[in-house]
Amino acid sequence: MQPASTLQFDKQIATLCLSRPEKHNAFDDQVITELRAHIKTVNDSDARVMVLKADGKHFCAGADLAWMKRMATLSHEDNLHDARQLAALMQELNDLRIPTIARVQGAAYGGAIGLIACSDIAIADEKSRFCLSETKLGLTPATIGPFVVEAIGPRIAKRLFLTAEVFKAQAAKGYQLVHEVVATEQLDEQVQAIVEQILTTGPQASIAAKQLVADIVQAPEDLSERTSQLIADLRVSEEGQNGLKAFFDKQPAPWIKSNKE
Repeated sequence: MQPASTLQFDKQIATLCLSRPEKHNAFDDQVITELRAHIKTVNDSDARVMVLKADGKHFCAGADLAWMKRMATLSHEDNLHDARQLAALMQELNDLRIPTIARVQGAAYGGAIGLIACSDIAIADEKSRFCLSETKLGLTPATIGPFVVEAIGPRIAKRLFLTAEVFKAQAAKGYQLVHEVVATEQLDEQVQAIVEQILTTGPQASIAAKQLVADIVQAPEDLSERTSQLIADLRVSEEGQNGLKAFFDKQPAPWIKSNKE
């Protein structure tokens, strides 16, 4: 099995790269497992900053279609286990002790927005596009939801969750999902500039500063179990099953048909 991601260290910089360009770097259980292992390695290292990036045209197109199709046939318990793994990935990225920078190009759909929201800083190519498309499939962005809402706020999150609309890089900046939007040829340069700026700060001070922000905004309860239960419930529900079947059959979802009648 070919690795779906790579982790490289260059002095004080860790670079975690999604490397399934032929699949538009889409998520599946292998990707989740690998990313969790890499994040643990980074956390145990002496790296000062981590860059999260992706090979190819797109940052991440969301869930892998074959994986989604397989999960739709499995039990509630299997889906719950799967959802817990994704929730754990998001939490571990969010809680990584060192600063993280997401380098975003092309499509960033579904779970990819979770990765961006869990990163401390996000820089996007001006041509990048974003979408929280889950409700089109009869699902909801459950496991990534707490991190996305924290990043962009509940008012914007409601719109993007409910409409499942595609939005452009400048809109993502306005929503505070990304911090900067730059031309394609400037993307690496700007990411490197931020890396170098972070490296000018005290190593322990930057860790403490990140932890300080987390302590200030810490939710009164751990939402990962609740959100894992929610997505598992929806994946095996009648609406979720119908939505996924319509998607794979390239047919309008039942609620779209009803709206047209």
